[in-house]
Amino acid sequence: MVVSPEEEHPVKAFGWAARDESGILSPFPFSRRATGEKDVRLKILYCGVCHSDLHSVKNETGKVTYPVLPGHEIAGIVTEIGSNVTKVKVGDKVGVGCMAGSCRNCPSCENDLENYCPKMVLTYRSKYFDGTTTYGGYSDFMVCDEHFVVQWSENMPLDAGCPLLCAGITTYSPLKYYGLDKPTTHLGVVGLGGLGHVAVKFAKAFGSKVTVISTAPHKKEEAIKGLGADSFLVSTDQDQMMAAANTLDGILDTVSAPHSIQSLLNLLKPHGKLVILGVIAKPLELPAFPLLSGRKMVGGSGIGGMKETQEMMDFAAEHNITADVEVIPMDYINEAMERLGKADVKYRFVIDIAGTLKAE
Repeated sequence: MVVSPEEEHPVKAFGWAARDESGILSPFPFSRRATGEKDVRLKILYCGVCHSDLHSVKNETGKVTYPVLPGHEIAGIVTEIGSNVTKVKVGDKVGVGCMAGSCRNCPSCENDLENYCPKMVLTYRSKYFDGTTTYGGYSDFMVCDEHFVVQWSENMPLDAGCPLLCAGITTYSPLKYYGLDKPTTHLGVVGLGGLGHVAVKFAKAFGSKVTVISTAPHKKEEAIKGLGADSFLVSTDQDQMMAAANTLDGILDTVSAPHSIQSLLNLLKPHGKLVILGVIAKPLELPAFPLLSGRKMVGGSGIGGMKETQEMMDFAAEHNITADVEVIPMDYINEAMERLGKADVKYRFVIDIAGTLKAE
């Protein structure tokens, strides 16, 4: 027997969801579970709009079951805690990122890498351990296991801070893991969007030299004057790219569209590292010669574990790192998705959930 989203759980909730591959979102009544002994209930104040939200509502990954209620850059205030919760208290500012659960006992979980747990539960469009569907932050409140709740620094704004729960950790984690967080590093950042602009900020906070690589020449002033990058390369300008060959220690490639990586590998010094962060629907072509000739590496990275996510948020608060955001009302989300598909945002939409989400 199929149970409707409104009847799955005892607590009524409300948000906006997509019902089919058109990706159009509209008001959606559903339900949340009651607050369990290790659960935190939070009133959602703001939620970032990630490019993966657009992928999901349009089923561009081919694995989506509708309805889809997106949102995994969630910031709010704790309104209720379970009897065994020790991490936060009622009234605390908190966040919830891309994960809502993991097995907690596999090798990945035991090493604070819940993001690589084979049973990791996504904050939305996933199945929780009780078999019910997870729904994200385009909604009025959320219930989450305290382990997957991020504590919020007082000087971190909720609206400009919430995109760090995805865009922030997605760029911070590979900088740390691949050793690209040193002041001596010359880092390339491909793409100046939601991920890219945050990557520049983190790299500069680590003391690195940063070159932004983009197909859009008009972004040069934004990159250098606005974000503090040291230099800018137009990736379609062969002369610029050839002149910069063998100059970069590492590159974070944040682009989510199919593209060639041949020219990027040529920018790397011997032993350089190209780290893929964008979710790309079609496989990339991997040329062998530039890898062999310089012992170069192509790697990847996906968000980060909860310990590292908290570390990232604390580092961001200490260094005054936030996302550049455009705050929008809930009923603007479909226009925002259309603009996001055209890269027409600087650099992250954030929904004012508490101020504009109205239950019908």
